[in-house]
Parts: sequence; C-alpha cells; structure tokens
Amino acid sequence: MREWIPVPGSAKARLIEAAMHHFEQAGFEAATVTELASKAGVTTGSLYHHFGSKLGLYTAVRDDLEKRIADRMEGAAETVGAPGREAARAALLVAFDATVRFGVCRLLGETSPDPSADPVRDTLAALLPDDVRVAAVPLVAAWRAALLEVAGGAPAAGVRSALEFVLA
Repeated sequence: MREWIPVPGSAKARLIEAAMHHFEQAGFEAATVTELASKAGVTTGSLYHHFGSKLGLYTAVRDDLEKRIADRMEGAAETVGAPGREAARAALLVAFDATVRFGVCRLLGETSPDPSADPVRDTLAALLPDDVRVAAVPLVAAWRAALLEVAGGAPAAGVRSALEFVLA
C-alpha cells in the first residue's frame, strides 16, 4: 500500500477528510490547527505527527486533489486527439466539472502556498503546442477564478458558461 493512501478510519484519514472540508469552507489562511484536529477527532499532536504542520496537511490534500484533476484533464484531452486549443478547452472544462462535483472549488481556486508547483498548469501546458505553452498560465488563472466564483456562491452552470466563453 502506498504511504499517501491512509487506512480508512485512521487518524490520518480523518485528518485528510476533515481538512478537505474545512479548507473548502474557511480557506487555508483562516483554518487553524486546533480546528482541523478537533473536526477530525484527533489531537493537534496527531496532526503534527502525520503532516508536520497545517501547511503539510494542506499540501497533502491539495496535491491529491490536483493529481485527480490532472488525471481527468489528460483523459479529456485524449478524447479530442492532438494537443492544441480543443484539447486544452476540453481539459479545463472537465477539470471545472470535476472540481465542482468534488465540492472543492475554494480549495483548488485559491492560490497555493507553493506557487512554483502547479500540476494543473503543468498538465495544461503539456496539452499545448510548444510555441504557446505559456498560455497555460492565464488559462489556469481563469479556471481558478471561475472556481472561486462558484465557491463564493455563484451558480456553477452560469460560471461554466462564462468559462466556456473565455475558452472559445
């Protein structure tokens, strides 16, 4: 079993589950170690033992979610065929839909504490021709802004339509 897959019901699994929901509701900055541990039914020591810090827990949750989104993006792009505009468009729309379905719009919409690592941006860049790979930066920024609109209460269908317009 891989280390990052926690045993169901374990303290680590409960921390990940609680963190996903709490970071989605409050955002990274507003969440506290005490609240996260309390929601998971564990001690703060358990959080530090498994993740080292609030940032370590956040990074573990976000990395896992971004990997899931990147996998879906690659699958969507494969259905379109050759890399390019249509592959990028399909990937971002599938990523939007999956993020909404997972209920983690704020979590993936907010700026990462480590902006140097962005699996979604890297996945999108790989779907673009070399001469326009830099377009992944503003496209992912638009995607994240759309997610934050949904997190703020805007209807997902309307935001998706706006994202489709931007990607057209």
